[in-house]
Amino acid sequence: MNIKYAHTNIIANDWQALAEFYQEALDCKLVPPVRRQSAEWLARGTGVSNSSLQGAHLRLPGYGENGPTLEIYQYEHMAEKPDPAANRKGLGHLAFLVDDVTLVREKILQHGGHDLGQITEAEVSGVGVLTFIYMTDPESNILEIQHWA
Repeated sequence: MNIKYAHTNIIANDWQALAEFYQEALDCKLVPPVRRQSAEWLARGTGVSNSSLQGAHLRLPGYGENGPTLEIYQYEHMAEKPDPAANRKGLGHLAFLVDDVTLVREKILQHGGHDLGQITEAEVSGVGVLTFIYMTDPESNILEIQHWA
């Protein structure tokens, strides 16, 4: 059996604006085509009646043409989501390994992201020194920006 990680999905209020954030702030690259899907097969597969969505895939930085993507979709009809919390059950955050946490933090803030925590440095026994911060993208999805030394 062959298993390979493919993508992570974010459901956005405004998929185009969120895709632009990830391209501008975190160097993700658009992978055409833009998806516009509405069909019975989509409703069956997702379990969402009358599914209709649009969005795109973004290649995550640091990988070649076959690397994993961030899939950003917007459904025609969407359920609300709670405020972000690092300790909420379920998917917690997307982590990006960077050379300079302070520089990337500023870039994220310039493009509409927000601080959730503070830049922190700690020695992790047997691993190294971690510098990191938890932030959110413009739609309150949690990001971890990290550097290991």
